[in-house]
Amino acid sequence: MAATDGRTGKRPNSVWLTERPPLKRKADQPAGLGLDKIVAATVRLLDAEGLAKFSMRRLAAELGVTAMSVYWYVDTKDDLLEIALDSVMGEMRLPDEADTERDWRDHLRSLADEYRTLLTGHAWVARLLGTYINIGPHSIAFSNASMRVMKESGLSLQQITGGLSAVFQFVYGFATMEGLFNARCAEAGVSVDEYFHQVMTAVQSRPEFAETMENSTKVMEARGGTTVREMRDRDFAFALDLQIEGIEAMRGRPGD
Repeated sequence: MAATDGRTGKRPNSVWLTERPPLKRKADQPAGLGLDKIVAATVRLLDAEGLAKFSMRRLAAELGVTAMSVYWYVDTKDDLLEIALDSVMGEMRLPDEADTERDWRDHLRSLADEYRTLLTGHAWVARLLGTYINIGPHSIAFSNASMRVMKESGLSLQQITGGLSAVFQFVYGFATMEGLFNARCAEAGVSVDEYFHQVMTAVQSRPEFAETMENSTKVMEARGGTTVREMRDRDFAFALDLQIEGIEAMRGRPGD
């Protein structure tokens, strides 16, 4: 059954709920242009220039065609962005559930790592995940894989969605902040480590930051890692373990 808007009874807007007649190439359509090529160019532009600068006119220029040629394949910019979002969702490797050597914890860590990689590798994805209903084939495959893994955790049916939220909303928040920091460094024209050291140097001599610097220095020394990436990886792994330990602690408890 198709999803509906509870207030109006109408279907929500989604390219995946829209039936489009089969395309018939017109004589004046550019040779070699197709939806796959358009989506690939869209992803490249979004990665390079960001969501705010993306436009159908900019995309058409990148492809060397007119905007009307692009609209032959998609009805709206939103439709194209929704397709591009699902396209990169397909980059995530899903667990091999036939691998009996790994249990649900391993599969959950794998899914969380893939989700983090997606969000940090495509900074625009975080915004679009909150814009569309995400029912494309790759999004659904990831959702189904996550649900199957969580069912294996031993949580009750009432607890499963909360368990999924605890893990993947944590990953979303962690990776979104990580991606924004990476983007800020790129805009400044420096590496992540260079930017981090610039900030630390700028504040370490300021008295109002004395307590923060003392605490931060001790924590970073205890945490270990010589690069920002190493420190992030350690934090991510530990925070994810906390989520998994929480799931294990809640197993067998009666649901609300």
